[in-house]
Amino acid sequence: MSQNRISASLAPADKEAVMQAIATIREKLPFLVDLTPEDRRTMLKMGDKSRAFVSKALEVATQNPNFLPRSFDLEEMRRDLALFEALYPVLLSLTQLQELVDDTCIASASEAYAAALAVYSYAKASGDVAGLDAVIDEMGRRFNRRSKKKQPEVPVS
Repeated sequence: MSQNRISASLAPADKEAVMQAIATIREKLPFLVDLTPEDRRTMLKMGDKSRAFVSKALEVATQNPNFLPRSFDLEEMRRDLALFEALYPVLLSLTQLQELVDDTCIASASEAYAAALAVYSYAKASGDVAGLDAVIDEMGRRFNRRSKKKQPEVPVS
């Protein structure tokens, strides 16, 4: 078998506490939006260089509000930037946590699947162990490929 990267368990009480913590995070962020793929594709994105640009633009607009049209909402710009700045460290922490959870799920699933393949292999190799034939056949269905029905050949005229 391959290297064992993870050997742990998650107690039901701990799982419930984690789920409650996630629910609390959602509760504390009731303003979160759910964008469509089209929204994500078409919206302007703010990277590191854009952050400096946005901060500078806010500073210029704050010091020189006279050139802005009356319909420009400077306070809304300030709130949007403040929300982004407040959420960004949360995003980084959650992204790191999600990667760790994802990697742990992949590792534990891989190890469980590798162990299952070993069990199947040992069961097949042991041959006539009482009562295993039906189970081995059932497990073997996992590997049956569906064969494509052969299309009748059309004679060339």
